[in-house]
Amino acid sequence: MRSQPNLPASQPAMDGSAAELEAAERVVMRWDSASAGAGADEPMLFDGAGDRAEADRFLRAVDDLRRLAPPSPAAVGSPRRLSSSSGSSSAAGSGAVQVAMARLEDEFRHVLSSRALDLEIEALADLSSLSINSDRSNSASSADLPSPAAAGGGGDEDDSVSASIGRRSSAAYRSLRSIREIDLLPDDAVADLRAIASRMAAAGYGRECAQVYASVRKPAVDASLRRLGVERLSIGDVQRLEWDALEAKIRRWIRAARAAVRGVFASERRLCFHIFHDLPISSTTISASAAAAPATHDTPFAEAVKGAALQLFGFAEAISIGRRSPEKLFKIIDLHDALSDLLPDVSDIFAASKAAESIYVQAVEIRSRLADAVRGILSEFENAVLRDPPKTAVPGGTIHPLTRYVMNYSSLICDYKVTLSELIISRPSASARLAAEGNELVPSLADLELPELENQLPLASHIVWIIVVLEHNLEGKAALYKDLALSHLFMMNNVHYIVHKVKDSPDLWGMIGDDYLKRLTGKFTMAATNYQRTSWLKILNCLRDEGLHVSGGFSSGISKSALRERFKSFNAAFEDAHRVQSGWCVPDNQLREELRISIAEKLLPAYRSFLGRFRHHIENGKHPELYIKYSVEDLEIAVGDFFEGVPPSPHNRRRSHG
Repeated sequence: MRSQPNLPASQPAMDGSAAELEAAERVVMRWDSASAGAGADEPMLFDGAGDRAEADRFLRAVDDLRRLAPPSPAAVGSPRRLSSSSGSSSAAGSGAVQVAMARLEDEFRHVLSSRALDLEIEALADLSSLSINSDRSNSASSADLPSPAAAGGGGDEDDSVSASIGRRSSAAYRSLRSIREIDLLPDDAVADLRAIASRMAAAGYGRECAQVYASVRKPAVDASLRRLGVERLSIGDVQRLEWDALEAKIRRWIRAARAAVRGVFASERRLCFHIFHDLPISSTTISASAAAAPATHDTPFAEAVKGAALQLFGFAEAISIGRRSPEKLFKIIDLHDALSDLLPDVSDIFAASKAAESIYVQAVEIRSRLADAVRGILSEFENAVLRDPPKTAVPGGTIHPLTRYVMNYSSLICDYKVTLSELIISRPSASARLAAEGNELVPSLADLELPELENQLPLASHIVWIIVVLEHNLEGKAALYKDLALSHLFMMNNVHYIVHKVKDSPDLWGMIGDDYLKRLTGKFTMAATNYQRTSWLKILNCLRDEGLHVSGGFSSGISKSALRERFKSFNAAFEDAHRVQSGWCVPDNQLREELRISIAEKLLPAYRSFLGRFRHHIENGKHPELYIKYSVEDLEIAVGDFFEGVPPSPHNRRRSHG
């Protein structure tokens, strides 16, 4: 025991204080971990069961020591190191304080480690249902950054900030309704931790207490994120993944991020708040990673979750700076919207803390980079459509894969129109883009213009521009066909597909507007007309009267040789059309039938009339079957073979010349 100075008889109170101090020292020294030899079987004061009287007695002794023998600033440091160097034989007040702090440090670690509740990850995973983006029409607003106290999870009233509740002792602690805080330790364990932390902080050992907290909770947080499926991937690892694998990881990340932010991080912050709120933690930072910010009651929380949070958001960062390609657009929008949904929660959890606000700042920056990626990918997509080279003509003039891809892509763009309308704020510049691309698909490239439509959103302008450059590209591909009629059929098929994709999507129709749809419909009609004129004019000309008459009356002035040649020419032309065009393809059932009807309405009456006027001239001669090979019904059946994309079956044609 420390020697006591001689006191005058007039100071009896000091004798009482000395006795009180000595009694407190005896209580503390019984629990000297250094002298007792800490081990697995070492009894603990705060073991969560049994008699709590000894624990309460120990805390009262610590309070008495602090009151009667406060440590000097020079004595503050690691309680484990100082208590070991002082030795168990020291009964001085300051030495007893150090012993008490060492014991409390052990007790604090023990309670944190042994009393932790098993976190039900499955329950946390259900936090995905709290996303306000389950419907694309309710996509989060990303135009402005929410302030830390802003209401809304990206603009939904159900995510407004709620008032502080229940046992929280400060109105400064708030939670979003989207946050689901889970008890990480029982209430009595939290009360014990608070009691221990308050004694350590009051004695100048708040930093050491915070270090213990972070050392225990950090592995727990890391384990929770692993169970949620958050992988430890570097930026390089993410960028080397094949797209199919990356797409699946993005879906899992969105689910895991919601659970991590709204469950794990929110619960960790609440636990830290209940233990350390308003305690005087040392101004010395508790680790090198926190060197830029003074320690506060949020510092232990920041140290516990910062590594996990950086790992979590690092995945989204890797996506935001990765290679931009069209197939990534919609998953990146999903990622952007998920992050936008979470930002109010991230703000509420992290931004109020100087030690942790960098996590919120990082999330905001990542969302901004994701927005840049979205804009860049849309531009890349437009350029890719424009540049797609005309290599090989698709067989039969059917719908080109590029047309299907572009129109399905455009429909998906409209599914994401809420977010994209906020991110896409400028119209495409046709002249600048064409000059930059140096594309030479057709000589009319310089005449390619973006239609100016009234009150059109920038996003709508981009969709119209995509269709404009698709049409332009298709014209280059149509030029690959040697048969001009097939070239027109190709354009008819593809523009028809574009028109019907627009009509099938109210959002897409609303984006491009009625005026531009009418222009597309007109282009389809022109292509269909050009096909019929190019393909059937020569055949129908065989059924004209011109060139069959010789001088004299009509009934007696028919050149039979000319008539025979006319029938032979018609037969050859029709058979060639039948052979070739049966292999051509019109994939849309209704369009195929309408086209056959249109051909039949022109061909059959003309042939019926021609046959009625001239067949007797042939039938009265030799071998009429060589010239009149088809009846009207035969032709009607043969027309039914057209545009099937396969060669005609001979048995499908009946020959009749009787």
